[in-house]
Amino acid sequence: MNTSSLKKISFILFLFLTIPVSFAQNLLLSKEAKVSVLTCGTGNESYSLFGHTAIRISDPFNNIDVVYNYGAFDFNTPNFVLKFIKGDLQYFAVAHSYADFINEYQYEKRSVYEQELNIPYPLKQKLFDNLNTSLASGESHYTYKFIDKNCTSMVVDIINKTLDTTAIVKNADTDITYRTILFPYFDNHFYEKLGTSIIFGKKVDGLGTQIFLPFELQKSLKKVFYKNHPLTGENKTILEFPTAVPGSWWNNVYTYIFFLGCIIAVNKKPVSAFYLTIMALLGLFFAFAGYYSFHKELAYNYNILLFNPSLLLLLYFYYTKNTKGLYNLALFNLVSLAIYLVILINKAHLWIVLPLVITSAVLLVRLAIQNTKRIPIII
Repeated sequence: MNTSSLKKISFILFLFLTIPVSFAQNLLLSKEAKVSVLTCGTGNESYSLFGHTAIRISDPFNNIDVVYNYGAFDFNTPNFVLKFIKGDLQYFAVAHSYADFINEYQYEKRSVYEQELNIPYPLKQKLFDNLNTSLASGESHYTYKFIDKNCTSMVVDIINKTLDTTAIVKNADTDITYRTILFPYFDNHFYEKLGTSIIFGKKVDGLGTQIFLPFELQKSLKKVFYKNHPLTGENKTILEFPTAVPGSWWNNVYTYIFFLGCIIAVNKKPVSAFYLTIMALLGLFFAFAGYYSFHKELAYNYNILLFNPSLLLLLYFYYTKNTKGLYNLALFNLVSLAIYLVILINKAHLWIVLPLVITSAVLLVRLAIQNTKRIPIII
């Protein structure tokens, strides 16, 4: 039996054990029921860097206090990494008791904030029914997309579905790009910031008009009106912890600059060849991922101008002592770097990739100079 099935059974048992009415019969919430959106703080693990969104249904009269979470995935999924890269990894919805949910965030020392939805009782009941239907059906599983479909967008969708209108839309920071929005989340996580900067393509340079991050939703909810009334009440703090700054001797800009500086300063052919090989192989991976993956964020990746697969051919010419081919490919890659810099002028990741551009340019200029055809001087 897979994890998702166990989660669903656990939830159904939870309802049977905590409420006097059968789950199979459409459970009616009391008039005292409250529904709210929970926004959870960021963590230091890769999966928690952006925070989390969930929906809480609280009905003390019926002993119900449940949190619905659309961010679950199963590490035991066959070919997990390949499915994640390809973009067909299935995420699914689960339900927790509110106490268990809060205990988990208390343990991880991550903040939790709550925004109660100011909607009439029939819509609270409708949302509760929609959530339970989603959990018990195939709708609980969805194909994860970094921007278009995730734990936050799923919450937005089911609330808008309940309201029968697109009430929740992004109403802040719509004039900056997705890439710019993402950058602050990687503070103190330098290599994660570098990695996402180079693997993401053209899509993340578009204006961030979709809600896809928990704190974006929290910010937008404060400004949403439904039937001439604010959709949510005041933001309530349930848990609050200071942002934990990870201590790492290697995950920072200093090791990055030191490593690239050593490659330039050492000026040894094996070191240069190793660097250019890594750059070329990364370029091949980006090209493969952009073509193979369903993640639109990976498509049209102009960073390939820096991580140029043609560097492999350049290295082949180097080892076969093809001076002319080596010289021409060195010039080709230098022109590619120049075009790349022009593209990067107004991009958020210019400064983080600039040291790589400089390192590649220095090595390519050296190769071009060393393999320039010398014209004899006749006296």
